[in-house]
Amino acid sequence: MTDTLSPAQAPAPATTSVSPTAGQLWTRSRTLLAALLTLIVFGVLYAAARTGENHDALDPRSPDPSGSRAVAQLLHNQGVTTTVVTTTDAAVAAAGPGTTVLVTAPDLLTKRQQDAVHQAMERSSGRFVLLAPGEPSIGRLAPGVHYTGPVPVRVLEPGCGLTAARTADSAETGGGSYATSARDADRCYPGAPGDFTLLRLPAANGGDTVVLGTHTLLQNENLAEQGNASLALQILGAHPKLVWYLPSLSDASAFGGGQESFLDLIPDGWNWAVLQLFIAAALAALWRARRLGPVVAERLPATVRASEATEGRARLYRHGRARGRAAEVLRTAARDRLAPLLGVPPAQAHDPDVLPASVAARLDDPTVDPHSLLHGPPPPDDAALLRLADDLDALERRVLLNERKATP
Repeated sequence: MTDTLSPAQAPAPATTSVSPTAGQLWTRSRTLLAALLTLIVFGVLYAAARTGENHDALDPRSPDPSGSRAVAQLLHNQGVTTTVVTTTDAAVAAAGPGTTVLVTAPDLLTKRQQDAVHQAMERSSGRFVLLAPGEPSIGRLAPGVHYTGPVPVRVLEPGCGLTAARTADSAETGGGSYATSARDADRCYPGAPGDFTLLRLPAANGGDTVVLGTHTLLQNENLAEQGNASLALQILGAHPKLVWYLPSLSDASAFGGGQESFLDLIPDGWNWAVLQLFIAAALAALWRARRLGPVVAERLPATVRASEATEGRARLYRHGRARGRAAEVLRTAARDRLAPLLGVPPAQAHDPDVLPASVAARLDDPTVDPHSLLHGPPPPDDAALLRLADDLDALERRVLLNERKATP
């Protein structure tokens, strides 16, 4: 104990055994900091790259390449009035005879909004155009129509008898493909055998529903290609009024009636993404666990020499600068050894009023303060701890010597 707790070997910084060093903090946090820095740099570069991009895709008021102002202007020249709405209530209220309602993003609608639009489709004798609906919306908005998967956007031939398709001839369609069992449906622009990228479904009330797999042909930059303009004008210009519905996240009707929970608002694709992340995390855990190697069987209890255990504890106390704990260990051991010599019961060996009094009575030396040695305050420094260890050893030797002299 004397060597391991010498002042010369004690560390200078006032740290504890659980206080990490600067190097340890850097080692633990550098991976997280690198990931955070990478994320920040990627975000800055991505924002810079998109600075000039259009953020009004399919907006009939936008002249940007991905906007739809050109087709709206052509429809206006043909006498079609275009009204832009951003709420489901406004779109449903505007539906009716002589009106075409274009739903630009059906998959963004909640189930409540989809039900409201479908009810309006059943009541209206006008036309509803569903632009690129996917699995989340096609079943509710167009019952009997099935989404069969994505197909590349490319130039396709009509392959049907629909007047609008035959007049437009080849056009850039694709995106989503669909199938239906309705006998009176017009199936145009096949993307794959049995699947079509444009469907027209007549309704019993005289209206109809058009399912179009892509929005490409409505954008300004693509309108002049192939028969895109002709097909767009004939689909959207079937009636004198056109309601251009741009779904908005601020639409209060999406959450009306308390029918939508948080999970209902999460797209189905996110559920699969979370499942894949969970599987990846499990595989990563198994991979990292194998790096620890196989379990090694060891016969217990393991034998450790007393000197090694003592030295190990001393080093821990020194590293943690736990002088108070080390002093208490020394005092406890001294009390345990002194009590049998003085006839003090083990239950009273650590009583501050019993053992020190017995020691003082046996030594009868006013220069020795047994209470301070056996129950005093923690030493303020390593030198005081060393003095305490020496004084406790001297106290035990004197008590033992007196007991031997007293024994006949």
